[in-house]
Amino acid sequence: MEPIEASASLPAPDDLVARLGRWSAGRGPLYLLLASRLRGLIDEGALAPGALLPPDRRLAAALAVGRTTVVAAYDTLRQEGRLVRRQGSGTRVAAAALSLDVPRVKETSNPLFLHLLEAPDGVILLSCAAPDRPPAELAEAYRSLALPDGDLGYHPAGIGALREAVAARYAARGVPTTPAQILVTTGAQQALSLLARLLLAPGDGVLVEAPTYPGALDLFREAAAVPLPVAVGPDGVDVAEAVRVMERHRPAMAYVIGRFQNPTGAVLPPLAGRRLVEAANALGVPLVDDEVLADLAFDADACGPPLSSYGEVIGVGSLSKAVWGGLRIGWVRGPAPLVARLARLKALHDLGSDVPSQLVAVRLLGAYAPVLEARLRAARAGHDHLRAELARLLPSWSCAPVAGGQTLWVRLPHGDGVSFAQLALRHGVAVLPGATTDALGGSLNHLRLHFLAAPEVLTEAVRRLAAAWAEYGKGAEYGSGAESHIGTEAASPIGTGVESRIGTGRAFLRGIAV
Repeated sequence: MEPIEASASLPAPDDLVARLGRWSAGRGPLYLLLASRLRGLIDEGALAPGALLPPDRRLAAALAVGRTTVVAAYDTLRQEGRLVRRQGSGTRVAAAALSLDVPRVKETSNPLFLHLLEAPDGVILLSCAAPDRPPAELAEAYRSLALPDGDLGYHPAGIGALREAVAARYAARGVPTTPAQILVTTGAQQALSLLARLLLAPGDGVLVEAPTYPGALDLFREAAAVPLPVAVGPDGVDVAEAVRVMERHRPAMAYVIGRFQNPTGAVLPPLAGRRLVEAANALGVPLVDDEVLADLAFDADACGPPLSSYGEVIGVGSLSKAVWGGLRIGWVRGPAPLVARLARLKALHDLGSDVPSQLVAVRLLGAYAPVLEARLRAARAGHDHLRAELARLLPSWSCAPVAGGQTLWVRLPHGDGVSFAQLALRHGVAVLPGATTDALGGSLNHLRLHFLAAPEVLTEAVRRLAAAWAEYGKGAEYGSGAESHIGTEAASPIGTGVESRIGTGRAFLRGIAV
């Protein structure tokens, strides 16, 4: 994301909230913790000189704290010379706070990624959905690894053996594929990044589901593309509306998650999938199907044919969910000319993915069934356990069961996910607010929770969420003077806050692309 620049218009506080990350984790007064994180953003250049910060009350509401916390934090930084506060003109970053020779970089403010960048601090991460331990087969594959002789090790398109193995998996599912149609990438995130760089130019439209995987939204925004959101229902994306959007706007790309949609878990029915593919092909719209979760079906009947069986589709997959996120192996399946262009683009950036990891992936794919089955058993048990704990401790929350994948899409009975997520952090659990996933600006009253952790961890996470929800439901408005003890207030990773909820809906998190 670009730094928050000086602007005549007032920025929404939620972009700043996302950049703050787990600001309240630690010990000491909340206002000092907030001042410390703001200080870091200013010194790093994420808040540019002259940038206008949100008013006290608006930022306090977004952070689920009292107004006095924000006032004290702002005043601390004003005394340090990092902020300028003037009546009638608001609070701005001081001009001297950042020298002009500090480089400006694009960066993410997506909480899904920012939580991964934070040091471990006792917070349970229900925001980042990935297995928390590798299977034994992965370690064994590395122990028996034999590296090739007479090989420079640079393979921008991927080593031949892995391209063949991935192509064979598609062929086994009824989608004839040659190795020339496979590009090996450093995870599915790089696959999406390469596609965005190749297919999207500034101002291009890109059809996306609402809600969808927020990491993809980040990439499309980085490309300066214009999201064209289409709502997702119980049966996946609204195909009739998606076809109308493609006919009307002719987007440069359409991005969907056909099976076990992230975050809702929906599965697109076969007839709807066929109609979507045929319409995209007829209109000349490149259709990208994110297949990262496609293997994670609790029952074989829940895993229908891939969209690529209906026509020309660009598939994106990886081993990060079925095996382990630390095995950075992903791929693109598409027309051979497109794959060749992507390989040239990938060569520009990294000359090819790690060869030892690719060799390990070949071995794993050769004996994939037991690895996948073990992962599915754990995921199915986690799904049932998390739903049972939510029903026991948070019965007012609602979430439908899913047939696979790794997340539950939870609807709150009142309030909004952004401000509740802030309070949940102070109780020691990180959740992903629904607004971060929705380019339509909806899903404000939703949370995405994963069920991949051990049962005892899920139980503790729900206990903490229940404590946070009880505090959130007190009903008192923030900023009513409840923090008059601000000089001695302490905030631990689990939190002992006295603030309660603010029930106003949060605006869509601008600039936030999980």
